[in-house]
Amino acid sequence: MKNNGYPDFGVLLVDDETSFLRSLSMLLERKAGIDHLYRCQDSREVMGLLGEENIGLVLLDLTMPYLSGEDLLKQIVEEYPEIGVIIISGLNQLETAVDCLRLGAFDYFVKTTEEGRLVEGIRRAVRMQEMRQENQELKRRFLNDRVEQPEVFANIITTDKGMRSVFQYLESIASSSQPVLISGESGVGKELIAKAVHELSMTRSSGDGGPLVSVNVAGLDDEHFSDTLFGHHQGAFTGASRSRAGMVEQATGGTLFLDEIGDLSQASQVKLLRLLQEGEYYPLGSDRPKRMYARIVVATHQNLAEKQKRGEFRKDLFYRLNIHQAEIPPLRQRKGDIPLLLDFFLQEAADELNKSKPTVPKELPVLLMNYPFPGNVRELRALAYDAMSRHRSRMLSMDVFRRALQTVDTEVEAGFSQPGVFNPDLPLPSLQEASELLVDEAMSRAQGNQSLAARLLGISQPALSKRLKKKKI
Repeated sequence: MKNNGYPDFGVLLVDDETSFLRSLSMLLERKAGIDHLYRCQDSREVMGLLGEENIGLVLLDLTMPYLSGEDLLKQIVEEYPEIGVIIISGLNQLETAVDCLRLGAFDYFVKTTEEGRLVEGIRRAVRMQEMRQENQELKRRFLNDRVEQPEVFANIITTDKGMRSVFQYLESIASSSQPVLISGESGVGKELIAKAVHELSMTRSSGDGGPLVSVNVAGLDDEHFSDTLFGHHQGAFTGASRSRAGMVEQATGGTLFLDEIGDLSQASQVKLLRLLQEGEYYPLGSDRPKRMYARIVVATHQNLAEKQKRGEFRKDLFYRLNIHQAEIPPLRQRKGDIPLLLDFFLQEAADELNKSKPTVPKELPVLLMNYPFPGNVRELRALAYDAMSRHRSRMLSMDVFRRALQTVDTEVEAGFSQPGVFNPDLPLPSLQEASELLVDEAMSRAQGNQSLAARLLGISQPALSKRLKKKKI
């Protein structure tokens, strides 16, 4: 018996034939990578095992001495309804199969069934159990509304509720072996999220854990993709003077992070799909498959759903990667993080440049909170470093940041030019009313600072002051 391995929960094999238990164990380990196995030959011991061990799936024979598989199935469904049961019987009888499914079995297979069909059915049951456990864990975390391992996310500066929801979701899927798709605009910090997924997976693992191996697949042609991920044997191609382990093998026991997955070629997409489906790969120049023992995490700033609709990304690969998806919100949707990030980056830049951290003008965070940040956190960091490199006095100059705000943002401009700003079911406001609403909104965004509000409106401060006095009268 084992108490670790894949999946996170145990898989219990119940059969009175020792030879079948041994052969089924070898099949599951070799073909599906399932090695968190328990074996039981005496059906009378099964209920005791379920009470003592973390069992999530039972593979059950029907014809056994002492307690039949059908009676055992009834007891398991009644006392442990959360545990999945698959019947693997020597009886090829439709009526028996239907009765077992009615009693609550997840599936029914005949022992003489083709190996591939049997393994795929067990894989499917494992995935279903993983999803059920993840849903329960996610529900519990959202009800508690807290992050249980904040140290894993210590490098991600945020107090945003949306980001906390992402952290809770990642904690809930930490024990899953399924791929994780991290999406979000460029510069939001997808690499840091991938690192957090890796660390969470390692904290849930009972072993020592393997490394996080990162590969940017953008620009890799099919041959380089295969060689980078799968490695090669000596003599596989001209210049292959010695064998080299691929990134998949280097990530054994850990996580393989594939960045910019949206740029992957069609041919490479097929190979990645097979790796995810079969858990096997062939090094270049080899006709013997190797098994993958790493979790796959991918990231993209592109909309894979749209690429899939246009035929640029395989539909089957898209759905395989989309089992677990974490969407990272852009910086403009978590404006409360801007002052925190600004302070962090200024201190980081000051330490690197051997300078003292300057005093930040109180209006600077307000100014930045009204900037859309198309480059997200990466852009804010660059601005902070640029400002710090030019800094000479005790008070931080705002010139670098003002120049950024003077850049015309095409998305915002397009937003104003599009119809639908006003509710079509309500009458239009008068020009005077619209003007007053616009002034109120600008003052609210500028937190009462007339200079910043005037900048947002594109008018001078005296002109804004005049409007405010007129409105007050």
